[in-house]
Order: sequence, then structure tokens, then C-alpha cells
Amino acid sequence: MANYTFASDFDFQAVGRDVLKTEREGLEQLDQYINGDFTRACEEIFACNGKVVVMGMGKSGHIGRKMAATFASTGTPAFFVHPGEASHGDLGMVSKQDVVILISNSGEAHEILGLIPVLKRLDITLICMTSNPESTMGKAADVHLCVKVPKEACPLGLAPTSSTTAVLVMGDALAVALLEARGFTPEDFALSHPGGALGRKLLLRVSDIMHTGDEIPHVSRDASLRDALLEITRKNLGMTVICNDLMRIEGIFTDGDLRRIFDMGVNINEASIAEVMTTGGIRVRPSLLAVDALNLMQEKNITCVMVADGDQLLGVLHMHDMLRAGVV
Repeated sequence: MANYTFASDFDFQAVGRDVLKTEREGLEQLDQYINGDFTRACEEIFACNGKVVVMGMGKSGHIGRKMAATFASTGTPAFFVHPGEASHGDLGMVSKQDVVILISNSGEAHEILGLIPVLKRLDITLICMTSNPESTMGKAADVHLCVKVPKEACPLGLAPTSSTTAVLVMGDALAVALLEARGFTPEDFALSHPGGALGRKLLLRVSDIMHTGDEIPHVSRDASLRDALLEITRKNLGMTVICNDLMRIEGIFTDGDLRRIFDMGVNINEASIAEVMTTGGIRVRPSLLAVDALNLMQEKNITCVMVADGDQLLGVLHMHDMLRAGVV
């Protein structure tokens, strides 16, 4: 690797700000290309019965991979194919039902130009993104999206900088426009991100993480306060539900209630749980999203909530369950 020297007073920050300024100016120019061609591109993709196939070489290829990933995660099935690999068999991944997006700043990338006749023969819709509508790719396109910028942020005018940013933003514009047209929801997004934090928040329901069966702390209203405290200790959830033999909820008693009765001077050895319990109590349904249950618990400043169908006790959910599940 070559060694380069620079003056000790070289202003890196000034150069960085110049880059941002140049790229912002490029994006401002891009606004004029959100036009009828953009609408036609969206309509072609929206009506596509197959997938969106994105291709690009070099830096355009890196942007194309991100574009395909964004499409795929926002309701538009898509994947990236490297043009070089496409020429050696991967073109078989493309079907007649697909729409192909070809990316090249100059519009003359020979690896892509060699594929166009085959794609045309398959009667596949071509959306080409270039800086020159009169380029070979521009003229071959069924829809041409211009992504021309005044100049690259690279002072040599060589490294793709402003131009690749413009393509990236145009891809985002397409993906988001299609997302809204499809009525894509946060729940839809979560289905393609089940392993991420967002997926856990939007897919996980109370029934997935609540305590059930023998794990539920509960006593009858005839139990003594002492028995209730033993049940709280055994189940280690900081509370117990008071219910009948059919698990119908009558009340709840928590660690917080214990501190309250200490202040009242209640005799733990003589009091019954019915005397000190809170009647009713906050409850949620098992089908509720875990994140909504979390919001309720935070709003009510509680660490545990009963899970029920009306008065029928089904389980108990604790804040610690949320932490373990990654909802918090």
C-alpha cells in the first residue's frame, strides 16, 4: 500500500463538509426526475407477477444489492444478480414474469449491455437507471430513470460518490412509494424481520411468553395472608392472584400491597388475604401484542399483569418475561 503524506494543518473537516454539500446538491437535482417515468416504473413493479431483479457492476452493484434488499423487506419481492455471473448461467434465475432494474451511471457497462438482447428476447420489462437517457441502456429501456448529478464529490471526478448516492435514494423512493401503494403495515414488515428486535416487538404476543398452569401464583379468598406470601415466594413473580376453584379472578395481591399493609400495621399472622387484596385488578388478553402489554404496564407503573379472558384467569405476565424475550 502506498504511503501518502499530508500537511499537518490539513483540514479534514472542511473536506468532509464539502462532500456533504456536494451530495446534498446532487440530491436536490434528483427531484426533477421524480416524474412520469418514475410513475411508470412504480406501475410496472406494482403490476409485476414475478420478482424485481436488480443488476449493476462495481459500486452500482453494491447499491443494487441494497436496493433489492430494501424492496424485499418492504413488500416487493426482489433479489440481486451479478451481471458477470448472469452471463455464465445465473440469468436462468430470471423469468418472463419478472421486472429487471439495470443500474449504470454511464449507461454503457458492457457486462450489462451483453445481457440486454437476451432480456429483450424474453420480453422482460427493463427499467434502466443511468445518468444519460441517450446512452445505450437509456435507449434500450422500457422505462428510463435518470439519476444525473452535477458532479461527483470526489475531487478527481472518478470515484462514484454523488452518483451512487443518487441511485440509492432513487431506489428508496421507489421502494417507499410501492410500500405505501400496497398498504404495507408494520406487521407486514415484521414478518420479514422475525429475528430482529422489531420483529419481536411486532410479532410476539402475550400468549407466547406468559406463565401458565402451575407457574401461576394463586390462592383462594379463604387463604391467610401468610399463605399468600408463601405462594408469592414460591412462584417468584412478586404477586399472587386470588381466585376460586374455577380460576375466576376475585382480586390480586402484590409486593407493593405488602408494603402498604405494613404501613397500616396489619398483623400478617392473623389477616386473611380477602381483607387486604385489591379487588379485580388489571388484566390483558393473551392475543395482545407483548409490546402493547409492556406499554400498559409502564403506563400503570406495574411489573406484573394478569392474563385473562374476562374474569377467567389464563396466565400471568411479568416485566422480566419482556426482558428475556427482547421486547424491552
